[in-house]
Amino acid sequence: MVGAGYVGLSNAVMLARHHEVVVLDTDAARVTAVNARVSPFADAHLQACLDTAPLNLCASGDAEWVLQGAAYVFVAVPTNLNSATGQLDTSGLDDVLARIGAVNADAIVAIRSTVPMGFTASAAVRHGIARLYFVPEFLREGQALHDSLHPSRVVVGGAAGAGAQALAQLLLQAAQARDVPVLLMGAQEAEAVKLLSNTYLAMRVAFFNEVDNLAWSRHLDARMLIEGLGLDPRIGSHYNNPSFGFGGYCLPKDVQQIQSEWPTSAPHALVDAIARSNDERVQYMAQAIAAQSPHCVGVYRLVMKAGSDNWRGSSSLVLVRRLQNLGVRVIIHEPLMAQGDLEGCTLVPSLHRFKAECDLIVANRRDAGLLDVASKVFSRDLFGGD
Repeated sequence: MVGAGYVGLSNAVMLARHHEVVVLDTDAARVTAVNARVSPFADAHLQACLDTAPLNLCASGDAEWVLQGAAYVFVAVPTNLNSATGQLDTSGLDDVLARIGAVNADAIVAIRSTVPMGFTASAAVRHGIARLYFVPEFLREGQALHDSLHPSRVVVGGAAGAGAQALAQLLLQAAQARDVPVLLMGAQEAEAVKLLSNTYLAMRVAFFNEVDNLAWSRHLDARMLIEGLGLDPRIGSHYNNPSFGFGGYCLPKDVQQIQSEWPTSAPHALVDAIARSNDERVQYMAQAIAAQSPHCVGVYRLVMKAGSDNWRGSSSLVLVRRLQNLGVRVIIHEPLMAQGDLEGCTLVPSLHRFKAECDLIVANRRDAGLLDVASKVFSRDLFGGD
C-alpha cells in the first residue's frame, strides 16, 4: 500500500485483517505511527481497529523492499490541483508508478488516487505495467475505514480479464458488507465515475445552499422547504444540510478537473455553474454576516467533517477571507491549531476567551460547546450533520 493517508491506511487496515500488508510512505513520522498502531489522522473507527484487531500490518520507507515480490500494489498518493494549469497534478503518482514498473512490473497495480480521464491507460504504457487498473474510492474523511468495510460498490477500471476479477474479489473478501455491486469497466469510464460522483455531490450541496438562499432572502422556513423536498423518494433526505459552501480536499478539485474533460463541442453548462454557485454562496453568507455590523466575528472550527482533523480547502476559511474583504474583524477558534495568526486573524485556543471576545460566532456546523452562547451563533446548519 503506497501512501499512509486516510485512503491508503484505511485500505491497508481493511486488507490486513486477512492478508499481509506493508505500507510504504516517505514520511518517517507516519511510518513510525503505523508501526506503533497509531493513526496519523483522526478516525475513531480506524484507531479502534488498530488498537484491537489482529492485523498483519507494518510500514516502511524502503520502496524497493516493499515493492519487490508484492502480488498486489495499491497506490493512494495525493493528486492535488495545480493552480497554474487547473488540472490534477499526477507527477507524484507518476514517480511511484515508474518505481513499480522498474521493481515489480508483474504485480497487479491498483490506482486509488483521483486522476484525469485517460491517465491510467497512458501510465500503463509509460511505465510498462501490464496489469494497471483504476479502482476509485468513495470514502468520507473521518469515516474512511467504515466506508472501506461497507462499500456502496466496487469499481475496477482497466483491461478485462483475470487481473480485474482478482482485484474485485480481493476487495469483496476484505469487506464486511455482503452483496456489494461490482462493476468492471474501462479505465477511462472508471476515472469518469470517480470525478462525476464528486461533481454530483458538489452539485447537490450547491442546490440545497441555493434553496437556503431563497429561504433567507424571502424570510421562509428553510427547514420546511428542504424537508418538503426530501420526502420525495426521488430526491431523498440526505446530503441536504445547508452550509457555507462545499470545500475540503476532494470536491473543489474534482469539480475543476471534470470541467476540463468536456470537449468544447459537448454542452456542460450545469457542471460549469457548480463552482460559480458555490462561490456566490460564500459571498452571500459573508454579506449576510457583515450586514449585522458585528464588532468582532468569531469563526468556530475550520474542519469540514465531524470526526476529521483536516481543514484543507475549508469553506469556513474562504468565508474568513470574504469577511476580511468586507472590513470585518475576525478571530478563529480551532483546537487543532496553536495560538498565533492565520490569514491575518488571531487564533484563540481558549474557548472561554473566544466566546467572550466576539459578539457574533459563525459556525458551519452547530456544536454542543456553543449552547451557552446560542443567541449569538450564526449558522445555517438545520439538521446537525454533514
